[in-house]
Amino acid sequence: MEIMRATGTDARRRAARPAERIAYATGLALIASGAFHLGVFGVDGGPWDGPVSWRKPVTFGLSFGLTLIALTWVTSYLQVGARLRNVLLVVFTADCVLEVGGITLQAWRGVPSHLNMETAFDTAVSMSLAVGGGVLVVLLTVFAIVAFRNRPDGPTGMPLAVRAGFAVLLVALASGAAMIARGVTLTRTGHQEAAYHSTAALKPLHGVSLHAVLVLPVLAWLMTRTSWSELTKNRVMYAAVSAYVAAVLATGTWAALTYET
Repeated sequence: MEIMRATGTDARRRAARPAERIAYATGLALIASGAFHLGVFGVDGGPWDGPVSWRKPVTFGLSFGLTLIALTWVTSYLQVGARLRNVLLVVFTADCVLEVGGITLQAWRGVPSHLNMETAFDTAVSMSLAVGGGVLVVLLTVFAIVAFRNRPDGPTGMPLAVRAGFAVLLVALASGAAMIARGVTLTRTGHQEAAYHSTAALKPLHGVSLHAVLVLPVLAWLMTRTSWSELTKNRVMYAAVSAYVAAVLATGTWAALTYET
């Protein structure tokens, strides 16, 4: 059975190589962009927080780059057709470029990237980022559904890691959607400045839950390099998942206590 699973996974990986190469290369480029803008911040200075800051191209470049690389790798363990996975990866890659590109453009222009309706161009950028965020939600939800409909492949601990990672990722998607909805509502009711600061309470929850889909599968992969028994590996993975859920609950509680209506 394990050999059959490994063979099936290898076949999907071979079929998806072109899309994977594009996704991995793009992910590295986005990470490089984030690192470059950290250097720009070091030279140019300015505030780290706030709606206009070099922080945004830094954190979004690094975060989207890592997420793209992680999703490309993790989805190779899903029981999904190669063609469908290729299409989803290509769209996801393009959407990541759109998000980071729009944010970076506005940072260089010295204006807010999200919730900015000051000019027609700023509105177009802001709305494209919002639409791109919606596309991300749909794509990642599809991957999550696949993960729970069919048991993922992989070594001991990997199926649990992939499923738990996608489950926690759904929390990130929900918190991200809540931030966008809250900000848009405030903007359209004439509270532009409040909109820029309305997302602060949810940012820790969003950030923590976003990367479970990378952290947990990496742990499962690292355990393949040990001589631990399958029982020990499963126990470690369950403990890791529990710890991550506790972190999500902690940041969620903080968000609920500090969220301003």
